[in-house]
Amino acid sequence: MAVPERVTGPLLDVLELLLQAFNDQTELHGWIIAKTTKRSGPTIYGVIDRIEDAGWVSGRWEDNPQPNKPRRKLYTLTPTGVVEARALLAQRRPAPVQARPGRAGLGTAFARWLGLGARSTPSTSRSGW
Repeated sequence: MAVPERVTGPLLDVLELLLQAFNDQTELHGWIIAKTTKRSGPTIYGVIDRIEDAGWVSGRWEDNPQPNKPRRKLYTLTPTGVVEARALLAQRRPAPVQARPGRAGLGTAFARWLGLGARSTPSTSRSGW
């Protein structure tokens, strides 16, 4: 498969998040990708289109949408996408994903709020929890 034509910050942000979701065995939809990466919708969907054309990501429509809400398209890295994303991120962002401030992935509370992760008890050491 081809490497996307342009390697940009938004591309790396999206790949980093999709790789984290792959490791967590979670599918992501565009809104959560935009919200987590703090990038605009048009930017995110442009990146997704490019990596989908390269064969790095696949999308599927959710089976049971929430009542009164449109179906969401869920994205996950393909096996080729996992290999290519790891290689590109290792080359362009050599620091481990977990060590990057503000880019630690979904986070337990956020994933739970979205209904994406297993339930766990929030930490009482943080204010507001």
